[in-house]
Amino acid sequence: MAYRESMMAKLFLGLLLLSCMHHQLAIGRFVVEKNSLTVTSPESIKGNHDSAIGNFGIPQYGGSMAGTVDYPKENRKGCRKFDEFGTSFKANPGALPKFVLLDRGVHVYYPDCFFALKVWNAQNAGASAVLVADDIDEPLITMDRPEEDGSSSKYIENITIPSALISKSFGETLKKSISNGDMVNLNLDWREAVPHPDDRVEYELWTNSNDECGIKCDMLMDFVKNFKGAAQILEKGGYSLFTPHYITWYCPQAFTISKQCKSQCINHGRYCAPDPEQDFSQGYEGKDVVIENLRQLCVFKVANESEKAWIWWDYITDFQIRCPMKEKKYNKECADGVIKSLGLDLKKIEKCMGDPNADSDNVVLKEEQDAQIGKGSRGDVTILPTLVVNNRQYRGKLEKGAVLKAICSGFEETTEPAVCLSDDVETNECLENNGGCWHDKSANVTACKDTFRGKVCECPLVDGVQFKGDGYTSCVASGPGRCKINNGGCWHESRDGDSFSACLDNENGKCGCPSGFKGDGVKSCEGEKIRTDIDECKEKKACQCPECSCKNTWGSYECTCGGDLLYIRDHDTCISKTAGKGKSSWTAMWIIFLSLGMAAGGAYLVYKYRWRSYMDSEIRAIMAQYMPLDNQSGVVNHASENHA
Repeated sequence: MAYRESMMAKLFLGLLLLSCMHHQLAIGRFVVEKNSLTVTSPESIKGNHDSAIGNFGIPQYGGSMAGTVDYPKENRKGCRKFDEFGTSFKANPGALPKFVLLDRGVHVYYPDCFFALKVWNAQNAGASAVLVADDIDEPLITMDRPEEDGSSSKYIENITIPSALISKSFGETLKKSISNGDMVNLNLDWREAVPHPDDRVEYELWTNSNDECGIKCDMLMDFVKNFKGAAQILEKGGYSLFTPHYITWYCPQAFTISKQCKSQCINHGRYCAPDPEQDFSQGYEGKDVVIENLRQLCVFKVANESEKAWIWWDYITDFQIRCPMKEKKYNKECADGVIKSLGLDLKKIEKCMGDPNADSDNVVLKEEQDAQIGKGSRGDVTILPTLVVNNRQYRGKLEKGAVLKAICSGFEETTEPAVCLSDDVETNECLENNGGCWHDKSANVTACKDTFRGKVCECPLVDGVQFKGDGYTSCVASGPGRCKINNGGCWHESRDGDSFSACLDNENGKCGCPSGFKGDGVKSCEGEKIRTDIDECKEKKACQCPECSCKNTWGSYECTCGGDLLYIRDHDTCISKTAGKGKSSWTAMWIIFLSLGMAAGGAYLVYKYRWRSYMDSEIRAIMAQYMPLDNQSGVVNHASENHA
């Protein structure tokens, strides 16, 4: 049953693509993006020629490259590694770079010899660029990247050299000149590959919200995350005008009422997307992808109306991180959370999206289907992802440096912004709305961290305390010391001079109401402290003296006395405040009087003793002068002592 559903999903996808192709063949076209190729020597073949830029590697947009052409003697289709033949294309010091000329086509033993594989093998052998000569006479086509699988994905993303397809006749001319022993020099020029009329570049990215399409989806999301910082700098500075687009298909008229069409489309088959898992029996449906695509378009429109179009980049990266299909979070609830965190008007976005069940056109998605058809110099959009710069489709690796070079080549000379002249692209996305990350206003702590490639939402480390959470909706302080920072995010309150907190200073980071309280510990601990004792006032267990007045308070009681009485709790009685004050005053006065009396008595005794001794010695000295005594030597003579 599951196999049958899977096969039906693939068949339905094929029908959708066929209907889309039929629609585009009727009114649209595919445009091959070209660059100029000039042969500078030998004289016999000098001239300008067109070449079709390969849709992989890194074209040198805005620049040019000179080199000499090398046509290998073996492995001329480039399907095998060149080191197997001892062939190297590395240029000698001081010599021109080597451009390797290869033949289009596959090897009998290597049927999967894609364009990209040819270029990869030549790059590994030292080539600076690759020219692939067509094997049939036809208009130039774009060398596209193959449908990536486990083997091709290993080399496609690592191709860093430019490549181009040339016509069969021009290829034969180059081969003949090389076989004659001529040194063929030529110049590859990408300066006119992107128009550069003025000081503002207009570019658009055709993308998809589906994150389960394998390697291609992963590559797209890596590009969006890495390029976001540069894109927002260009947009905020007014240097660029960016517009996102999303491809949708319509269901063939004969299948609009089928189960498959109803599960993959909205608005009665008008706008469809393939089943993400290519299996109708499980996972998300194609209409889920269409609705999210529509939401992302409306996010851009609402942000653009507020002159903050660059917020689209924040929404896309945050949605991919927070709402992946693998975690079953690819839904409206998760998307609304991202929208609110970025400060966007959710009602305006919902109004923009309209009713997906209505049997009528959706204005936004109808504009997208019309935009898929090529206009002017831009061809139809049939490849996801597709980047268009100044109405020219970008060809090459979808990588930050390569894309930024292509965009910068679209500025009129001397009008390039600083971001085009320096690799040091600094951003500070946390200044506005905390980058959509978690933020504790009371503690002034945020999970937003600015990096070279844009902001990330990671719970912070503050004063040795680690916060834990998803960084977008919550971060909780954890571990010892967490209660020092805003009470660990727990409930706290002060009542009657006492402070109460639900923060538990432990490793689990949980909050718990203190003893005698009830609640969740985060937002509240219910009302009053839960009393475990009896009501003393009501039960007359306290404050029972005749003059006492009892009143219940926070977890206890309060007893007061009327008039000038003072309540003594230990004795449950009231005493006079003034009586206590008078008695204390008299006691203090008596203590002072007694102290003064004792001091006076002591001074009198000291005075009397010293004075009497002095007088006795003076009297004896006088008497000794007039009536000598028998033992005069024992008398102290002060007069003689002073004049000795």
